[in-house]
Amino acid sequence: MNSSKAIFYMIFSVIAFALMNAVVKYLNDFSAYQIVFFRSIGTLLFTIPLILKHQIPILGNNKKWLLIRGVAGVISLTCFFQSLNYLTLGTAVSLRYTSPIFASIFAFFFLKEKIKPMQWLLFLVAFIGVLTIKGFGGNINSIGFILAILSAIFLGVIFVLIRKIGDSENPLVIINYFMVMAFVFGGVMSVNQWKSPNFIEWLLLLSLGVFGYVGQLYLTKAFQTHETNVIAPLKYLEVVFMIMIGAFWFGEIYNLWTLLGILLIMFSLIYNVYLKRKKVNI
Repeated sequence: MNSSKAIFYMIFSVIAFALMNAVVKYLNDFSAYQIVFFRSIGTLLFTIPLILKHQIPILGNNKKWLLIRGVAGVISLTCFFQSLNYLTLGTAVSLRYTSPIFASIFAFFFLKEKIKPMQWLLFLVAFIGVLTIKGFGGNINSIGFILAILSAIFLGVIFVLIRKIGDSENPLVIINYFMVMAFVFGGVMSVNQWKSPNFIEWLLLLSLGVFGYVGQLYLTKAFQTHETNVIAPLKYLEVVFMIMIGAFWFGEIYNLWTLLGILLIMFSLIYNVYLKRKKVNI
């Protein structure tokens, strides 16, 4: 298994998702359903033409797992965007990307992937780092907290489902199922909450699908290439990228606690990858 290629795919994916989240923050006047709707449109403009061009069977081979993955994706995405109505973006993102912990636990029970005791400890360290970045000393809205955790749980389910599907499906088919379901759900639910975008907002809303497509494509490639418990923790990097974007784009200021959180996350990620690569080399 090519772990270096999988790690590159995952890092590229989280950069794209971080940019998407930054645009979502900028467009906070729109409902979560409308954002889900536009998020799907931009991606479908890529997936459908590519599937037709390469004559890929659009319904895939594993319809049951593709449908379940699509449902999990819609739930995770909608819960995350809704959580932004109650939480700051940094807090919501930090909570959502506890998902690698859930992914590793699900993979341990359902895919029988082995996890060393040290890796469990490192997952805990990374989780503590995520919490440290934004902290829970302030008033955290309970509804927003539950929505963000639900998003994380279903994102963890997605990681395992993609791994289970493996390379039996083209990544475009997996993404297309998710986006078609998001298109229908987001479109129906946003009818009564529709806000007409101006020209700039149209461009930004459609860019969500572009960033989402790139992020989803390379996320899928990463999980098809290597084990869940190696790749999933790299999702924590998105929190780090969000902090950087927040500082340079939105002028957010981060204290020493945030820097400590980044250090804990990076240490956990790097050491976890080192342990797995060492095992492979042996």
